[in-house]
Amino acid sequence: MKCPFCAHVESSVIDSRLAASGDVTRRRRECEKCTRRFTTYERVEDVLPLIVKKDMRREPYDRAKLLSGIRKACDKRAIAHERLEQLVDSIEHELVESGERETSADALGEKVMLRLREVDEVAYVRFASVYRSFRDIAEFQKELDRIAESKS
Repeated sequence: MKCPFCAHVESSVIDSRLAASGDVTRRRRECEKCTRRFTTYERVEDVLPLIVKKDMRREPYDRAKLLSGIRKACDKRAIAHERLEQLVDSIEHELVESGERETSADALGEKVMLRLREVDEVAYVRFASVYRSFRDIAEFQKELDRIAESKS
């Protein structure tokens, strides 16, 4: 593992343990050259489908990109980072379990919105406004009315 401080490629594992989710191994390492310590996380690489964009381009699934979009929707909301990680983990698990080689960006967006709505309605509306490209206040209001209706 390459040291993030001096770029030396040899390091020793000092400690290993499973993260709370149980599917990630956290390793404490020490660089053999500069002796500084750093942490790495190891997870099994699942075979995730390609994402088919609206213009029919295909992109590899990108966890960081999905998490970034979700974080933006949750900005200044009282939602723990671990909760967002769990949300993305559940989406990835569903994608892997489907066995599909490709999935549409629309289907992925719907999965995110479904889970965000359970976590935080404001974050859900923020994500939906970007994802569904609301053009005006009327479309925004329609979505808010739908939320209010489902609560009654």
